[in-house]
Amino acid sequence: MDLRKNIAKVRADIDAAAVAAGRDPASITLLAATKTQSSDTIRAAIDAGITVCGENRVQELTAHLEDNAYQGARLHFIGHLQTNKVKYIVGRVELIHSVSSEKLLRAIAAQADKLGVVQNILLEINLAGEASKSGFSPGEALPTARLAAELTGVRLKGLMCIPPAAVQTGGNLPYFQKMRQLAVDIMREMVDNRIDMDVLSMGMSGDYQDAVAAGSTCIRVGSALFGPRSPMSMRKD
Repeated sequence: MDLRKNIAKVRADIDAAAVAAGRDPASITLLAATKTQSSDTIRAAIDAGITVCGENRVQELTAHLEDNAYQGARLHFIGHLQTNKVKYIVGRVELIHSVSSEKLLRAIAAQADKLGVVQNILLEINLAGEASKSGFSPGEALPTARLAAELTGVRLKGLMCIPPAAVQTGGNLPYFQKMRQLAVDIMREMVDNRIDMDVLSMGMSGDYQDAVAAGSTCIRVGSALFGPRSPMSMRKD
């Protein structure tokens, strides 16, 4: 694995896709999805130029924080978050991507109020209504965004999605375009919060170029940087 080479390739792909879409490449954040990676690998990625790390599992995030593995980079939480683990995340990460229910939203806000902080969040949108995935339906997005704007402990920064697995190249582009339009529609309605809503987190290792073309501002990339995960690492948190 050549981290510097992999990072350079992904950045070059992002830049090319952005330019082709008439976008500024600097407006797109490359987030390294560090699920199952060792502290040494995370440090190497940061040393190679990664500025934002995203962790999927609470236990791994906590262990890496204790090991100072993320030093020099910003830290996001991008995985499924259970309400009973909110206390381990709120106030420790810059952004939570995966707010997938009203119960979780309120739990994060309550914990932030308890700590005297404001936690930046994204609403996770289940675009295709997949039963296997969590998240708000597109129709629930605006009322939930309005609720988030009323809660003192959170600041809504935008939306996140994980579309269905594409069976062919370009297969997720329609979902990304739909997501972008949903974000535009919500910002149009969120008069008091539209300036803060500047994050659209979509696109992973297999489809990030399409996501950039559709307007993503944050690409979550794991295997394209670190290589494929072993079968033993596919367990859920």
